[in-house]
Amino acid sequence: MSDSYIQSLFAERIGGRQYGRTNAIYKFEKIKRAKRAALAAHPGAEILDLGVGEPDEMAFGEVVLELHREALKPENRGYADNGDAVLKQAAARYLDRVCGVKDLNPDTEVIHSIGSKAALSILPAAFVNPGEVVLMTTPGYPVFGTHARYYGGLVHHLPLIEANGFLPDLEAVPREVLVKAKALVLNYPNNPTGASATPEFFAAVVAFAQRHHLIVIHDAAYAALVFEGKPLSFLATPGAKEVGVELHSASKSLNMTGWRCGFVAGNEWIVKAYGDVKDNTDSGQFLAIQHAAAYGFDHPEITQRIAAKYSRRMDALVRVLRGAGFSARKPQGSFFLYVPAPRAATHTSGSRLEFRSAEDVSQWLITEKLISTVPWDDAGAYLRFSVTFLARDPADEARVLDELAARLGDVRFEF
Repeated sequence: MSDSYIQSLFAERIGGRQYGRTNAIYKFEKIKRAKRAALAAHPGAEILDLGVGEPDEMAFGEVVLELHREALKPENRGYADNGDAVLKQAAARYLDRVCGVKDLNPDTEVIHSIGSKAALSILPAAFVNPGEVVLMTTPGYPVFGTHARYYGGLVHHLPLIEANGFLPDLEAVPREVLVKAKALVLNYPNNPTGASATPEFFAAVVAFAQRHHLIVIHDAAYAALVFEGKPLSFLATPGAKEVGVELHSASKSLNMTGWRCGFVAGNEWIVKAYGDVKDNTDSGQFLAIQHAAAYGFDHPEITQRIAAKYSRRMDALVRVLRGAGFSARKPQGSFFLYVPAPRAATHTSGSRLEFRSAEDVSQWLITEKLISTVPWDDAGAYLRFSVTFLARDPADEARVLDELAARLGDVRFEF
């Protein structure tokens, strides 16, 4: 593109006069480019995509049929705005039956969202003033922090390290940061680490928020994808509703990724503020989609079937990676497996390659082995593997993972 006066008009929040001039490449764009290059170099070859972060299956047939039924209703055709009672009531029932969250008022303490990403981008507008701080875990999903910065806010990162179970050390936040802090953003089960929170940790979060007058935003997009027991909701913690909200999504738990539907639940004032900003942001998700999501939340057995598939795949993936020398342990939930990245790799031919970062390892895996992963170098060098790789059935899953073992079989990794 040629330069023009337009170049001088971009907002500083997206780069100002330097917008579009940087050569920096977003991590996921690097992965996409590497996959295209690998396919070009190996026409017809199969890439084992263990980096993808979304379900590999469509929504279940009964949910699709519910969408069809609801889409045929004339009363659902118009603007949804902040939604009707159908999804709100289903969300309250779901949190009660599945997560043990009692006495949630669907009229005032629940509101729909166009997926969790939309909620995370809207909420900062309700709370963050210039110079104020939001506390966010790293590595993690950056959207809340990105929008907080758009409003002049600052982000203080809380590193997630293995020694602490990939839970943030809240007491390590400096006092000078806390006096400016406005919100604490969490995500468990966690992307990318796959770690789960504990009731004790959530109780500590409530006490921490009360002590420092913080809003808690818990992104629970993966909460229902647990391999044993019941999902753990932040809102089930005594006092949680007084300090924060929880974000739930149909994307991961119901295979409704592209449908863009979820809900925000918890503190009445936060829900109201979210709704007021949302009113000036969008006109709501199509009611037929909201009602189909409500059907899904009323049928948690759908999510249990999805989680069982991921659990089966996770068991097999852990075995393969351990066989290749990786320190892999099955998480309690999510569809992510987070493992330390190797420092070097020696081929059976004798050639040896050293890696400076997880990104180096990830690029080598896609280029040399046609294995796609996601690197994280934010708090140590780690690779994220996902069990949402494409496979038609359990037999095809076994084929994919056998192929993974074969591709890693001629390499000895050093950690």
